[in-house]
Amino acid sequence: MQRSPKPLAERIRPRDLSGFIGQSHLVGAGKPLNRALQQRTVPSMIFWGPPGVGKTTLARMIAAVTAKPFYNLSAVSAGKAELRQIVQSVKPAPVSKPGQRGLFAASEPAETPDSVILFLDEIHRFNKAQQDFLLPYVEDGTITLIGATTENPSFEVISALLSRMQVFTLNPLTIAEIQQIIARGAAALEVEIEADGVGFLANYANGDARAALNLLENAARLYRSAAITADHLRETLQSKHLRYDKSGEEHYNTISAFIKSMRASDVDAALYYCARMIDSGADPKFIARRMVIFASEDIGLADSSALMVANHVFRAVETIGLPECQFNLAHGVAYLATARKNRDAGNAYFRALDDARELGNLSIPLHIRNAPTQLMRELGYGDGYHAYTDESLLPDEIKGRRYFRAPE
Repeated sequence: MQRSPKPLAERIRPRDLSGFIGQSHLVGAGKPLNRALQQRTVPSMIFWGPPGVGKTTLARMIAAVTAKPFYNLSAVSAGKAELRQIVQSVKPAPVSKPGQRGLFAASEPAETPDSVILFLDEIHRFNKAQQDFLLPYVEDGTITLIGATTENPSFEVISALLSRMQVFTLNPLTIAEIQQIIARGAAALEVEIEADGVGFLANYANGDARAALNLLENAARLYRSAAITADHLRETLQSKHLRYDKSGEEHYNTISAFIKSMRASDVDAALYYCARMIDSGADPKFIARRMVIFASEDIGLADSSALMVANHVFRAVETIGLPECQFNLAHGVAYLATARKNRDAGNAYFRALDDARELGNLSIPLHIRNAPTQLMRELGYGDGYHAYTDESLLPDEIKGRRYFRAPE
């Protein structure tokens, strides 16, 4: 095997859709990204999905077909200064000297461009001020922004910027798709890999092609003269890998077991499943969000402090991060699991929701309607309203309906 300075994942990165594996719901015939590449016009967008599923590859394909200057930044290290230089490159400026390279490995065009493509990896790492800075340039088309994130953009991207971008959700790659990529990687390395090695790699990857290719490349360097086996890969890895997201199912199985353990007040099981998720690479903020939901859904009025605890845990996880936030998670899990449980509030809400959907917009009683104008007052809006009354304030058709009974 001849060693290359470029990682294997970079060397075999496809340049067009003919070599792209996965995300058929986005890049298949007639699908949105396929059409965007064919039409060579793309809006600002966010690619949301786990690592190693093609976010960067798709961004580069888009840049290639649009022929616009392409800038690749990571939000981990970039700041306003880098963004300002990119914006200034769009405005009238002296033509660059022959052979001169632009900022961040983007080629300077012969003429000043009217817009550029900015690929911002880990856009969720940008703070509000940095996102605000981008907003006007995205809005006026100076920058076509392609963000990539492993986090839910609804929580991590400011609403003003998010409203100007189209969100595309990328899925973890399937076992079969990972196997295709492994075969391509082995061919590029000019090594053989046994069937058990392919199976091990595909399960180890958890839908992340980059993880599979990195391990394959490292194993090929250590065992150059032999066909790569599962044992070779295990020895290369030198650590026990907990299966967490095999074809996506294990992820949902584990979070389900976590929630049901807290619901059953089995604190030991809840702590185990929480630890298992964290050790397998789960996002601690995902776990903390589920805890916030659980605090109202399952504990509810039995202990209203649980919602405050869960919110504080989420904030601590968001602020501190791994590994220290494991203490915050453990604190919250133990509290929620041992708290008394009561689902009355949530159950009552969904009974009310059933009526709202089934019966439509029932007429609101006049005496509890808002009466901001003289005409409304003359029509009886607000007439006879008393703040404290035992009378049912529901519409006449369902007056007296009981959705909720206070816990004793």
